[in-house]
Amino acid sequence: MSTELPSQKRDKVTTQTVVDMKRHGEKISMLTAYDFTMAGIVDGAGVDVILVGDSASNVMAGHETTVPMTLNQMIYHTQCVVRGVERALVIADLPFMSYQVTTKEALKSAGRMMKEAGAHAVKLEGGEPISNTVKRIVDAGIPVMGHLGLTPQSIYKFGTYKVRAKDEQEADQLLKDAKILEEAGVFSIVLEKIPSDLAKRVTESLSVPTIGIGAGPHCDGQVLVLHDMLGLNKDFSPRFLRRYEDLHNSMDSAIKHYIDDVKTGDFPNENEQYK
Repeated sequence: MSTELPSQKRDKVTTQTVVDMKRHGEKISMLTAYDFTMAGIVDGAGVDVILVGDSASNVMAGHETTVPMTLNQMIYHTQCVVRGVERALVIADLPFMSYQVTTKEALKSAGRMMKEAGAHAVKLEGGEPISNTVKRIVDAGIPVMGHLGLTPQSIYKFGTYKVRAKDEQEADQLLKDAKILEEAGVFSIVLEKIPSDLAKRVTESLSVPTIGIGAGPHCDGQVLVLHDMLGLNKDFSPRFLRRYEDLHNSMDSAIKHYIDDVKTGDFPNENEQYK
């Protein structure tokens, strides 16, 4: 009898796959990607879920926050990622003000993300205030991932990137929001930068999986920004981040080596030219 875990097989990952993984007690791996090449590498390595995050606003476009990202820009990045993926579930963020105004506009935005970009699901930030929006999108046949805790699109409301829901009132509201989102039809929820014990309570109270980022080990899965975990960003060092490589220094060294070879005439050599 095979002992192979579901995520070790090359079957396509679906929203139902990640729900089943929670039920089977298998942790869910999730990373961001924003382009074809990186998506292919991440997918080929066997990650379960790829998030085309509006964090592209920070790591790809150089903005201070995720707020400037547009729907058209997110569709473009998602198109690039989808073309590089064979197995992983691809989830795309709906950016700021593409779903907050009316449920009709939210459904249109989600529909464009699925139809034009080829996403397999969309992610929305917020709790009870967007529950009707979530329900309308889900009722149209579009899978939705929720996002609670620190919600970067609301950074100007919070005024800080500090840990959320440390006080009892906010913690109780987050737990309530999670259950409301589940009732509205989300297939999973990202929990960002909240106390570990609260994330444990939320995770145990839901039948749908939770994906943590700065939320401790008790979530059903974890997500990191690819550029952060690979060490491409040197200046971003939150407590929750584990760097698995130091690509910034490796790339810096390689580029300097190339420049030196060009300056000295060593590149191209005899084997790197046509005759």
